[in-house]
Amino acid sequence: MATIRNLLFFAQLRSEASSHIIRYRNGKVRQSGRGLVFWFRPETASIAEVPMDDREMTLFVQGRSQDFQTVSVQGTVGWHVVDPALLADRVDFTISPYSGKPQGEPVPSIEARITGIANQAVLQYLGTAPVRALLDAGPGPLRAQLEAALAADPALAEIGVAAVSVRLTNLAPSSELERALQTPTFEALQQKADEATFERRALAVEKERAIAENELATRIELARREKLLIAEEADNARNRAAGKADAQQVEAKAEADRIRVVEGAKAEAEQAHIAVYRDLPPAVLFGLAAQQLAGKLDTIEHVNITPDLLATVMGEFRKSPVLAG
Repeated sequence: MATIRNLLFFAQLRSEASSHIIRYRNGKVRQSGRGLVFWFRPETASIAEVPMDDREMTLFVQGRSQDFQTVSVQGTVGWHVVDPALLADRVDFTISPYSGKPQGEPVPSIEARITGIANQAVLQYLGTAPVRALLDAGPGPLRAQLEAALAADPALAEIGVAAVSVRLTNLAPSSELERALQTPTFEALQQKADEATFERRALAVEKERAIAENELATRIELARREKLLIAEEADNARNRAAGKADAQQVEAKAEADRIRVVEGAKAEAEQAHIAVYRDLPPAVLFGLAAQQLAGKLDTIEHVNITPDLLATVMGEFRKSPVLAG
């Protein structure tokens, strides 16, 4: 916006480079250009300030498709001034010569004209196809048709304005229709998700079954090996028992043979000992017995000799031919 400084009967205007200033006096252009600085008399001057920078306006249009469904279009349209002198002649851009503030609202009137052209182009496009085709095509074809309509419409060229860009951010049906259109896709995706879940569960069950079968096979193999081990241990126990029995039998037989030999030797010795004393006369035997008895007297406390025993012994001594001779 231009800055105006008042000094008595004169004023100084200072404008930015993005503004085109046109000063009229007596209906004629006295000065015209961008970024001007000049002195003037407010009571005799009429000044217009035309913006030369690019402007953007919001675009929102609701229309019906060929199958009578509501479709919303959102976006922005960029525009700028091509001929500031022509625009100043057609649209009031006058500013106050004392404060520099605009006297009217020229920019909204320009944007209203652009909005009308854009709305007409959008509504024509939406009515040429059913909603499904419009949504499948996306905003690209509509943007191209809108750019062409804004560039070709004389309503902008005749005021010195041109559209420089069109951006569409959304092309969507009503919320109810959008949910209805999303339902088949959602159900298809849900079905695929359910199938994937079922496949994962089936795979998990199959893996669990394989694990259970492996565990069962392992248990069967362990049982078989345990059975073999028990049978092997039983055979070893039987073999050890048989070997122990055989060893005991051999040992018993050897002990019996040893006892038999020892006892046989004792018997033979006894028989030989008996054979030595067999032919001796009784008196000699009594004498030997007395000799053995005399050797044991220190350990014998009492000895009873009856008269009959003594008479018998003496009689035997007398009968003995060895002692008699």
